[in-house]
Amino acid sequence: MVTRTRVHLQTLVLLIFVVHLSRPVCVDVPSATDAVLGTSMKLSCISCMKRDEIKSKTYVNWYYMPNEEKDIPSNKTHIWKYDVDRSVELDGPFKGRLAWNGTQDLQDVSIRIINVTFNDSGIYECIVFREFEFDFFKPSASLTKEIKLKVKAKATGDAAALYSEIMMYVLLVCLTFWLLVEMVYCYRKISKSDEQAQDTATNYLAIPSEQKDNPAAPVTE
Repeated sequence: MVTRTRVHLQTLVLLIFVVHLSRPVCVDVPSATDAVLGTSMKLSCISCMKRDEIKSKTYVNWYYMPNEEKDIPSNKTHIWKYDVDRSVELDGPFKGRLAWNGTQDLQDVSIRIINVTFNDSGIYECIVFREFEFDFFKPSASLTKEIKLKVKAKATGDAAALYSEIMMYVLLVCLTFWLLVEMVYCYRKISKSDEQAQDTATNYLAIPSEQKDNPAAPVTE
């Protein structure tokens, strides 16, 4: 019976391990869309891969397009590229103000704008192309993401974030108060139980030994 239980546990652990490997090893989060004048801004572009897709050649291209106006087609400017093993900043309006902000495994292929200006408002396009290296075939996959960036003169507070932070502090205070009440209640209950046990022991010790050895005879008519 013990051996069979061990086999079942080992099988369960193996299944959990296999399921874990089949899941993505990163989390795709949307990029922020508001930048403050004169600060740096990260344009997030994440392309998650599975464990069996790690061996691949990755090509990344970043483009910039001004905000579209009526009846005027938007011009697309190639501002950054990553070609297999090297990252290159291209000539253009962002020359000298862009920096690579991705990870070594190339699942995060983000870039950062340094010293943001009002002219940086617009649409940024991230295109990721991968060629996977397997034994018998080389499939490919591509991903395109757009980020609409708006540059503001000053940072403005997010009402939803502020409300969430306030609620978090209120919840922490309520939980702390509840824990204190529970601790006081448990302490009083334990103290009362100890007092009752001590009174019982004292009363027992106060009974003469003769009454303990010879219990009273039953009363008969």
